[in-house]
Amino acid sequence: MERVHLVTHKKRLGDFVFEKLLRAIKSGAYKPEERLPAEHELANEFQVSRPVVRDALQRLRDQGLIYSRRGSGSFVRNLGVREPLGFGQLENLSDLRQCYEFRITLEPEAAASAALRHDEKSLAAIAEALDLLRVATNQHRHREDADFMFHLAIAKATRNQYFATAMEALEDHIAVGMQFHGISLRLTSGGLQHAFDEHASIFAAIRTCDAEAARKTMRRHLEGSRDRLFEGSSENRG
Repeated sequence: MERVHLVTHKKRLGDFVFEKLLRAIKSGAYKPEERLPAEHELANEFQVSRPVVRDALQRLRDQGLIYSRRGSGSFVRNLGVREPLGFGQLENLSDLRQCYEFRITLEPEAAASAALRHDEKSLAAIAEALDLLRVATNQHRHREDADFMFHLAIAKATRNQYFATAMEALEDHIAVGMQFHGISLRLTSGGLQHAFDEHASIFAAIRTCDAEAARKTMRRHLEGSRDRLFEGSSENRG
């Protein structure tokens, strides 16, 4: 019983230290790339043992909030504005539907803006991602990384940082949808080619500076992706 009590007490202390450091990082008390105090300094500050501090730091590393440099200590990872945006983890299909709903609002306008504002460099970035998708399609594969790269490149081509920032903050959420969508495409005859053709149509509209076509083709692509993913869902049939 005494051992169980000690383990539980240590866990509570670890949670306390973790939460304190987590709040300090999110609030900006520790800046990106700033070195955290050494383990013994944190142990003194929170009046806990070094193993408790070590466990809390490991949890922060596991969540991608800090990283270690050998011989130099722990440093705050530069996360941009991801945390202030407040996107939590995807927990169920309803969350994924809401992510699609948001993308269908956001990305068609990004595509329209990209059609009007792109330059040679940003257009080349979209074309590069499309080429990766072409190769994968020819190999009967779906590359989620290239798919996201394509959509992010369009957001960056708007030359409006808010489009790109929102896409970057949503990357983990979008990746889940793309993974499931990729599976459905591989199981559907001609599915991968159809999805590639949709991407190619979006690119063509952006390249020719046709904002309305870019808006419509992006919306059609996202709605098609959503419908393919949730086909047969009573919640999606309205």
